[in-house]
Amino acid sequence: MDQLRQVGEVVGSVKALMILKHEISINQRQCCLLADMMQLAFDMISEEMRRSLRLDEKATKWKPLERPLKELHCVFKEAECHIRYCLDIKNWWGKAISLHANRDCVEMHVHNVLSCFTVVIEAIETAAEISGSDEREQQRKRVALLHKYDHECDDPKIFLWKFGKQFLVPAEISSRIEIAWREDRWLLSEKVGERKDEKSEQKLAELLLRKLNDVETLKKVMSSSILVGAADYQVKRRLGSGYPSGPSHLKEIHWLGESFGLRTFVGEVAPLLPEVSSLLSLSHPNILQHLCAFYDEGRKEGYLVMDLMSKDLASYVKEHSGQKNRVPFTIPVAVDIMLQIARGMEYLHSKKMCHGDLNPSNILLKERNSATGGFDVKVSGFGISAIRSCASRSPRPVAADADIWLAPEVLAELGGKCSGSYSEKADVYSFGMLCFELLTGKVPFEDGHLQGEQMATNVMAGERPLFSRPTPKYLTNLTKKCWQTSPALRPSFSSICRILRYIKKILIISPEHGHPHSPPPLVEYCDMEAAYLKKFEEEGSGNLAPVTQIPFQMLAYKIIEKEKTNSKKWDMVTEGMVKLPASIFDEEQLTAMDDLFLVPTDRKSVCSDIIDSKNSAVDVDLRTVISETIHQKPFHLDSFVPEAPGKRYTKTTAAETISPEFDQNLPSESQESNKRLPEIPEKKSFPLHKTMESTATTNDSYEDKKLKTIKTKFIPGQFLFLLFSFCFLILING
Repeated sequence: MDQLRQVGEVVGSVKALMILKHEISINQRQCCLLADMMQLAFDMISEEMRRSLRLDEKATKWKPLERPLKELHCVFKEAECHIRYCLDIKNWWGKAISLHANRDCVEMHVHNVLSCFTVVIEAIETAAEISGSDEREQQRKRVALLHKYDHECDDPKIFLWKFGKQFLVPAEISSRIEIAWREDRWLLSEKVGERKDEKSEQKLAELLLRKLNDVETLKKVMSSSILVGAADYQVKRRLGSGYPSGPSHLKEIHWLGESFGLRTFVGEVAPLLPEVSSLLSLSHPNILQHLCAFYDEGRKEGYLVMDLMSKDLASYVKEHSGQKNRVPFTIPVAVDIMLQIARGMEYLHSKKMCHGDLNPSNILLKERNSATGGFDVKVSGFGISAIRSCASRSPRPVAADADIWLAPEVLAELGGKCSGSYSEKADVYSFGMLCFELLTGKVPFEDGHLQGEQMATNVMAGERPLFSRPTPKYLTNLTKKCWQTSPALRPSFSSICRILRYIKKILIISPEHGHPHSPPPLVEYCDMEAAYLKKFEEEGSGNLAPVTQIPFQMLAYKIIEKEKTNSKKWDMVTEGMVKLPASIFDEEQLTAMDDLFLVPTDRKSVCSDIIDSKNSAVDVDLRTVISETIHQKPFHLDSFVPEAPGKRYTKTTAAETISPEFDQNLPSESQESNKRLPEIPEKKSFPLHKTMESTATTNDSYEDKKLKTIKTKFIPGQFLFLLFSFCFLILING
């Protein structure tokens, strides 16, 4: 309850801030959207808890909610800080430069709200299953959840129709997400136009208006006097090697009341204009944002102003593993960093840009505030002469250990003294090596004796670093998928993002899943992604999916996980690895069977043959299975087996097709056997132990004329009873 209260306090604080929403001059529409989504999320969570949980059980049955609500509180706090920053009018020009192309509101904060909200809803459902003391009520809740995760709901349109509002993506919110960024750019251009009359700020206004109104092509770079001639311009310090140009070309500067990173380059600017223009048009929270460019014609020196970060991943790992030989990140933090890197690379690839030099020195980190923890992560190193359109580039000087990050196909071309061909899948290989260092705290191959050409030869032959530390199996499997020798076998970054997003959800709900020795999941996450791509082939097209797709993707993964889990359990039964209980009338056994196979309704499959075994278990013969609604009937002993997952049998006659998956010839055989059955004349006695046709009604009233033909065998006692009744009627009619 404390976690929910803390979430509510943040929502209340944001609601108070939005009283002044008309005073927000930068990214107003995005901030209003974010505030509305936070309020909607809190309302939906509150309603779901009121409907599904009981307050008197908070000390015993609300445990699954603690970590998800704590994570949601951190997400909301970060969103609140972003809104406060946009609302602050101090250093307006500096904020305008910093935020004019910023997409953090949607691509980071809305993304995080949607991802975490889905986790909270699932945690509430988990707690609701055990809420209350009425077993029938608990069973009703389980059945409702099973229908929610039905395979029919894995269609995007059906999902939006049924669950759009429940998962924060109703039509209104989705349309606002699509247009909020464009509206904010237009509103900002209006604000800048109003300030253009001030003589001292005319050049800044012209700079911003050119960027806001002509983002596709940059025909001319503004004079460097706007930057270095500013009254408060100051170089504070030189930065380390974690930025694209190295220590001699990168500085931290103070300008317009804000801190920025500054990258310098020397030479003619005209040949670089297309690349500079492309660089300035990129905007994503997980890539290094280049904000504006300047050029000094006299000194032939260019300046690129960009985001300021703390340090690179290589330096951080070296500082925090070092001689103590410890892992620099916990599993949840490592997964979060991996996801942010993958999202940045997914964005670059959607723009048809390959990185080609993805390594720890080009991954920049900034620690979040102590209240939320974790890191903001940005991919760098794709600047001038590093941007490429998935084609080739000329060789360039590389560090001695640079080969360990390059894909085998790139090493093969570089070894042939020709230009290395960099592809999207080559970046995925480099990402796999990054994951290895994140999870182990060690540089790949640092414990080996291979160096230079020998290392490149062995990498091309298939040698990969060994995980010397215990690491969860699902993460090592994903890493190994990324560094496959064949590029075609490596996943795309869109697939990697979906997998890591789902792993992050599991780690929030079940922290023990992050233990190095935790057992592997019932369904491998890479297999779930393969099933997802099989259902939705368009997801592999390379287009960047909007953040509004996240709830559907999470639900689709959940459905796939349940289908595959149930299918595995069913296969274990049919293969004899698991045997069903012998006492088919035992209520406890029936309940266990229902739980094991997650039977979605009260319909059972009637099996004609049950084979007793010596160990008081039964094997199931699936040759003649007819589904019917179970009713209490005299003189009938029905046997029950759970339905096979994914198959729903309808009421049929014996002459109808039962299931082509079990026996394709069964319908014809059944029809032939019916033809061979002797016709039974009216009021004639029935021969003992002969197969005959009997009818069964679908309800307790015989007035319903809808009869179902089934095959059965008459018990001698039943026949004697009918014969006695017939004789008694003859005697009465005398």
